[in-house]
Amino acid sequence: MEFTAEQLSQYNGTDSSKPIYVAIKGRVFDVTTGKSFYGAGGDYAMFAGKDASRALGKMSKNEEDVSPSLEGLTEKEMNTLNDWETKFEAKYPVVGRVIS
Repeated sequence: MEFTAEQLSQYNGTDSSKPIYVAIKGRVFDVTTGKSFYGAGGDYAMFAGKDASRALGKMSKNEEDVSPSLEGLTEKEMNTLNDWETKFEAKYPVVGRVIS
């Protein structure tokens, strides 16, 4: 499936009838099984329904970092992001991609 950023935002964990999605580098993962982390009140709820690439690379929970932009990330931050992507691939199914 293809998602615009607006469509992806509908899968942010606030509607219990919908799955919870988080995107990394444009790939959308179904993280519903991690609801305790990504659902409302979870430690990573700010990532739900968004492409969290920048924030994951920077190990940041700041709202301004929850963005698909990789611009200006250091090599270390890119490696961190790649590690997160590998963890997500092992744990959650890919359900689509974000389109602009």
